[in-house]
Amino acid sequence: MHSPVLAPVVTLVLWSFVMWAWLYATRIPAVVKGRVGLDPTHSKAEFDALLPPQVRWKADNYNHLMEQPTLFYAVALTLALLGAGDGVNLALAWAYVGLRIAHSLVQALVNIILLRFTIFMVASVVLLVMALRAAVLVF
Repeated sequence: MHSPVLAPVVTLVLWSFVMWAWLYATRIPAVVKGRVGLDPTHSKAEFDALLPPQVRWKADNYNHLMEQPTLFYAVALTLALLGAGDGVNLALAWAYVGLRIAHSLVQALVNIILLRFTIFMVASVVLLVMALRAAVLVF
């Protein structure tokens, strides 16, 4: 079975790997340049304090992509299994993915918190609508 909603799912997974590569492409040189020790007794906060903010932003965003998008994957796969992964649901899925990519770019490049929060909230509403549409089909 192939459902169109699987395309945005795979796109967001691949985008997560883009952010993963970007975080290491900036973090490793920063660690080397700053001679940041990799002491396992130091907390994450202590390690992060030694890195420039622009480097931390990429890692923070990668972590964000491991949080709420997991709900997106569950809802999108539910819609696919129900045969409802097209039409409005597909448009909502692409909107969510586009918003998450925009959120990543804002956080990784300029980190304007109000803009980032606005994008996150709009994406959350899109995801909520998707979840409600799936709930109507399931229940």
